[in-house]
Amino acid sequence: QVQPVESGGGLVQVGGSLRLSCAAAGRTISAYTVGWFRQAPGKEREFVAAINWTGGSTYYADFVKGRFTISRDNAKNTVWLQMNSLKPEDTAVYYCAAQGAFTPQAMTNHLSYAYWGQGTQVTVSS
Repeated sequence: QVQPVESGGGLVQVGGSLRLSCAAAGRTISAYTVGWFRQAPGKEREFVAAINWTGGSTYYADFVKGRFTISRDNAKNTVWLQMNSLKPEDTAVYYCAAQGAFTPQAMTNHLSYAYWGQGTQVTVSS
């Protein structure tokens, strides 16, 4: 099974940028749909972005459209989430997850994902 491992979180000021990485321990992540989710204190986990195994299909939550970009390089076994124009409300633990399905419904639903990383903290200060 694949084990996602996130990195790249940290503290950034409002309007700044961060790039999160999701690498894979164990099996290659290249055959999987990969999603990014986030969870802020006291809130439920929410969908951020997802990309299918070829990189040809991507989906974004409305609140990140135009600011975040998901991409992947299967040769490097890595998926990235480029986050620009960060806002205080983007503060959360960001999780990378992987699954085998590729329908829009499955890609945007956290219940569809079987493999999860430990998360990386993103804090946006005002």
